[in-house]
Amino acid sequence: MKKILIIFGIILLSGGLLWLASYEKRDKTMDNQEKNQEQEEKSVRQPAVAGQFYPSDKNELAGMIERFLEQVEEVESDSNIRGVIAPHAGYVYSGGVAACGFKAIQNQDIDKVILIGSSHNFYLDKAAIDGHDAWQTPLGQVEIDSDLRDKLINNSLFEINSEAHQPEHSLEVEVPFLQTVLKGFKLLPILVSSSISSDDLEKISQALGEYIDKRTLIVVSTDMSHYPEYDQANQVDGKVIEAILSGQVSNVRETINQLMGQGISNLDTCLCGQAAVEMLMNIAGDKAEIKLLNYANSGDVSVGDRNRVVGYGAISFAWQTKSIDKIEFNQEQKDKLLEIAKESVEEYVKEKKAPSFSVSDELLNKHLGVFVTLKKHSQLRGCIGRFAPDIPLYQVVSQMAISAAVKDARFKPVQLDELDELDYEVSVLSPLRKIDSWQEIELGKHGVQIKKGLRSGVFLPQVATENNWDLDKFMGELCSQKAGLDWVCWKTGEVDIYVFTANVFGED
Repeated sequence: MKKILIIFGIILLSGGLLWLASYEKRDKTMDNQEKNQEQEEKSVRQPAVAGQFYPSDKNELAGMIERFLEQVEEVESDSNIRGVIAPHAGYVYSGGVAACGFKAIQNQDIDKVILIGSSHNFYLDKAAIDGHDAWQTPLGQVEIDSDLRDKLINNSLFEINSEAHQPEHSLEVEVPFLQTVLKGFKLLPILVSSSISSDDLEKISQALGEYIDKRTLIVVSTDMSHYPEYDQANQVDGKVIEAILSGQVSNVRETINQLMGQGISNLDTCLCGQAAVEMLMNIAGDKAEIKLLNYANSGDVSVGDRNRVVGYGAISFAWQTKSIDKIEFNQEQKDKLLEIAKESVEEYVKEKKAPSFSVSDELLNKHLGVFVTLKKHSQLRGCIGRFAPDIPLYQVVSQMAISAAVKDARFKPVQLDELDELDYEVSVLSPLRKIDSWQEIELGKHGVQIKKGLRSGVFLPQVATENNWDLDKFMGELCSQKAGLDWVCWKTGEVDIYVFTANVFGED
């Protein structure tokens, strides 16, 4: 009997051990499946030239970049630097020059880097934005600014084209430098091509320019002359740099055309990223202070071969960005926008069609977001708006006025007999800026948008002052009334919070 009990116990113990092993194996399998699912859900561009243009080992790469930065003698850091031109050759050749550009913006408060270069592998007729969620380098991952990407692709001159980005080295080599000198930024990689017309290039620049603020940096990736002998490279690059420092795109084009027409031996190009450089110059306009930070060519590094060299330059563009709340509308401009809003509503209600307008005023043709508010006897009658439009301000005012009149789901459509009782208010918006903490909200100055999944809500800045609300009331109503979320969700970290300012004017 004792033997039987012992045998039975052994069987039970063996079964338990087998069950435990099976459970642990299943648990590990489930963990691996969850990890794989997470990786599948987040698409990551893997490096194409790690181990070729720069080290693939994390420690070796970090050490190399730190040495380059330490060797930079004197580069004045300027918090107004909005753009940097940097080379993109192998680090052993151009890393020292590139470090001068990145040293100038080290540790600045940048949360968005727009990285622009010319495609070396594809001819493009649009600005190509990468479609991945993140970029991988040996130093880690950088998140892609999908919010800005989603706004830009509403413009017909932008497209998502990951195929063009995958083999491209010119943008990739800038990212480890950025990871070293900046923290917590998102990336927007854009490739352009010389096949894009100059007119379209200006329009692309204008669209990007609407999103440049003091926490945004533009990095343009380009090398200079390819492949004259050493002394001629210095002369050619000197003239091109002088043209860039002039701030005039026309000077850059004329200089390069003249140089390419001189029959200089082995000169294939003066500026391989010319289209990208022109974009930065277009965005900067005549308001930038442009400085040459460093220049060298490959003959300065590889002194044994100076017959065929490539030039490298680091150039900074500094200017003070204006937020929309500092852009002043004169009375004539205000009256024109209010007139457009009123005429749009009245003609649509009467004739069921939207009127057309022709406006030449430069400010009213900027691509600015706007809300149009209708009031009747001082009570809200409709309010609808749009952030980051791809059409001029005066057209957005017309569209939003009509939408506020007939498409605001909170109210019945405006009727003919109400037209004489309506008052109009226009709120011109700054770009949305995501904040890390609700404590950054300045009540009465900031409008706020909250997002959680498909739910979102917006309050204009004047909502707080007009209703005499404190921050708790303002944000609680925004969460519950506008977004259908919990009253306190803004404090718990479960929602994304964006702020903006508004230039508000209405009929007196």
